[in-house]
Amino acid sequence: CDQGLELTLATHYQDIKLGESIAVDGTCLTVTDTDGRTFSADCSPETLAKTTLGQLEVGNKVNIERALRAGDPIGGHWVTGHVDQAARIALIDSDGDFTRVQIDEIDPEMQIYLVSKGCICVDGISLTVNRVVQQGFEVMIIPATWQATTLQHKSAGDPVNIEFDSITKTIVHTVSQLHQQHSKQGEYA
Repeated sequence: CDQGLELTLATHYQDIKLGESIAVDGTCLTVTDTDGRTFSADCSPETLAKTTLGQLEVGNKVNIERALRAGDPIGGHWVTGHVDQAARIALIDSDGDFTRVQIDEIDPEMQIYLVSKGCICVDGISLTVNRVVQQGFEVMIIPATWQATTLQHKSAGDPVNIEFDSITKTIVHTVSQLHQQHSKQGEYA
């Protein structure tokens, strides 16, 4: 991905503003042009390398979510729109009224951020990890989420954007840094 890409999307919103941050399949983008209902946003080579946005085709449905404003209620976990990697749906299976989705192809270095009953974001959807599996994880989708998101249009093999929980990433990073400092201090004692 040597070059960027400009996306133009139509929404049900009527009041999109220039410069606004909007998540598209969980990827935070900045509105560069708008008529209030449709908007354009630039995707950098880094965004195209880490997300599924470069694979979109005209007519594809995407999850679109506006940024929270100070004072807005939080109905899930903190989601930043900073996608860590793209992965693949390995399995979609019904479990009564619910839908079990297994995601694989998680980068081995990122697997440390997966915690059973922890937070995960798939295509911008705040979810709970049911269980961690080899090279991936499983989530259970409630009917309301299934109906309100693009997961209902996905199949096994389809790519999805993954954002790991920012609190978990911060804790793992901090503990790793402290461990490295402690190890270095022990070498010179």
